[in-house]
Amino acid sequence: MLQIAQYQDGRLELQEVPKPNPPPGGVLIRVTHSVISAGTEKMKVEQAKMNLLQKARARPDQVRKVLDTARNLGWRAAIDKVRNRLETPSPLGYSAAGIVAAVDPGNTRLRVGQRVACGGAECAFHAEFVAVPDLLTAAVPDGVESWQAAYTTIASIALQTVRQLDPRLGDRVLVLGQGLVGLLVTNLLHANGCRVMAVDLAEPRRATAAAVGAERVVILGGQSLPDEVRSWTEGHGVDAVVLATATSSNTPTEQAIDALRDRGRLVVVGNTHVELPWKTTYEKELEIRYSRSYGPGRYDPSYEWGGADYPIGYVRWTEQRNFDACLHLMKTGALKLDAITTRRVPFRDSLAVYRELAGGAPEIGVVLTYHTDAEPPASPVPATDHGRASAPAINPTPSRRTSPVAHLDVIGAGNFARTMLLPHLQGRLPLGTIVNHTALSANHVKSKFQFANASTDADATLAQASEGRSAVLIATRHHLHARFVLGALERGLDVFVEKPLCLTEAELAAIDVAMARQRGSVQVGFNRRFAPASQEMRRLLAAVPGPKSASFQVMAGKLDPSHWYANHAESGGRVLGEACHFLDFFNFLFGSSPVRVSAQTTWPATGRLPFADSVTAQIEYADGSCGQLIYTAEGDSTWPKEVCTVFGAGVVLKVVNFQELEIRRGRKTVQQKYQGKGHGEQMEAWARYLRAEAPHPLPYAESRRAMNLTFATLEALRTGGSVAVAP
Repeated sequence: MLQIAQYQDGRLELQEVPKPNPPPGGVLIRVTHSVISAGTEKMKVEQAKMNLLQKARARPDQVRKVLDTARNLGWRAAIDKVRNRLETPSPLGYSAAGIVAAVDPGNTRLRVGQRVACGGAECAFHAEFVAVPDLLTAAVPDGVESWQAAYTTIASIALQTVRQLDPRLGDRVLVLGQGLVGLLVTNLLHANGCRVMAVDLAEPRRATAAAVGAERVVILGGQSLPDEVRSWTEGHGVDAVVLATATSSNTPTEQAIDALRDRGRLVVVGNTHVELPWKTTYEKELEIRYSRSYGPGRYDPSYEWGGADYPIGYVRWTEQRNFDACLHLMKTGALKLDAITTRRVPFRDSLAVYRELAGGAPEIGVVLTYHTDAEPPASPVPATDHGRASAPAINPTPSRRTSPVAHLDVIGAGNFARTMLLPHLQGRLPLGTIVNHTALSANHVKSKFQFANASTDADATLAQASEGRSAVLIATRHHLHARFVLGALERGLDVFVEKPLCLTEAELAAIDVAMARQRGSVQVGFNRRFAPASQEMRRLLAAVPGPKSASFQVMAGKLDPSHWYANHAESGGRVLGEACHFLDFFNFLFGSSPVRVSAQTTWPATGRLPFADSVTAQIEYADGSCGQLIYTAEGDSTWPKEVCTVFGAGVVLKVVNFQELEIRRGRKTVQQKYQGKGHGEQMEAWARYLRAEAPHPLPYAESRRAMNLTFATLEALRTGGSVAVAP
């Protein structure tokens, strides 16, 4: 892998180095973006170019160490130590973001494939891979781009500064220095309800400081700081000052103290000279604080590398919690990172950036991009596509029809359609043609439900359909679902198809392409989410904070080998044909995206049924929820067919066959009774959509998510491992 190396004679190289391993309890991260902090890193490069005398003047602490070595071991040892230091390259960089590539067995918080932000001058380097301890990483939430997340560490320095300042709503705060950290402090103070005066030497910083929230900007040399402060504060002085400069001069410190009101607060964050004039500091009784890097935990090896977190009751904001807070501010848009990002540069061109910085280029934040400029998936665990091509951008399902459909055609007139679907549509929609492969059944259903026509030719029926005026219901055997869905979408029809939507990922990809053209809509018969008991469960869980755990036990019974479900080519098997129902129910219940699934068969897939008949699956969700499905052909026939139990904060819900709902909370138990598994409610909701009376009840994206989870479950059964779920 490649990494930037800095030598103490000023040389910078992009070197090929070995890939690191995750530290104990930590992770290996494939870096996608890192940020060059122009001020801090320019200073490091300039110090490296100094001669020995200049280095000694700049770092008297290091000179003392050399003298101590000479005293204890002699001058030869001291000189050898200095020479060795000068010959040894050091890394650059301390704020990055990427994707977890490997996880130490001691880490239970992060997963391979997860997007994370990371920090630390000892580990979060400008390199293609970095090895970072657990408490110096934070998961990147959806809605935050990876280039933004790369700012997390630098933003946390600014956030810790604001915490040390302890500003009050409406405080007038002076921020001296509008480099990268100073601008972020200005931004955070504005977001905190403070009024900010920003001060810098460079005229180009005026517009940037104003863009991130400064109420007034003072450029020294062209404006008088004392006069501006007196005018802005009615002569009182500012409530607080943040000293975010980097200089050996004491002038900024004196300017800060002069600007402060009586009993004001000064926080120092920059590497700047601070010599307090006693008389003014004493008379004003000023409070002086330093801000230490990213927050509590910094420079504590037991925290950073030992993983010993501080109890939140004693230390509310640690390094990692500051990381999380900054990422949330990015998600809400409160941090104006576009305004402070000067440019984005491919990592392989990074050395040119440092040369330009040395030449005085007016950079603020420079984002280095690695491998590709393309943004990685935004879900916490990016998905494997199991060999399927990436789906095109899918247009959202139309929320509402502009006019009612002229008629509904139905393909498939089996017992399920006759008993569970058509009774709920009769009299609610004009029924056009009923199609069945046997003429007798087609004619019978035509008479029973008052269809206008009967047919045995589905393709001819679809060909005669009118775009925007017709809808079609598909209730055939499973292997025909995708074919008829695609035919209907080609005609621009609104489609209802019984589950499953399709039997292969290739078929799903073809439906994706058809949906991208947006010439119709698709709804899948995931009826259980429409059941009255389900709606009540979802309503109750919406008020419960935090992730939930659910166990769905389905005692399906043994499958008769003579049943068409036992023909894998027609049904796709019980996981695809039936278990998809319950996987979709987890999606509905949690209102979150599935990210990973593991599964196993619980009965040998041999003999007359050479595919999984009894399976157990465990699904991890993006919000931390977990669903466990036990789908079994075994058990006692007196046991209820479907039992789902949900555990949340302070509540337990248990539904039996979607007829009985038990609610336990506050030491009280409530029993509620319901009827039906949602078939009628789903049909009524779809009929209202077709009559242009209501929005579409189940967008395609929801059905697609359930199918991707089902395919991932099948992959987990095949491989015996944990499988990421495609987004």
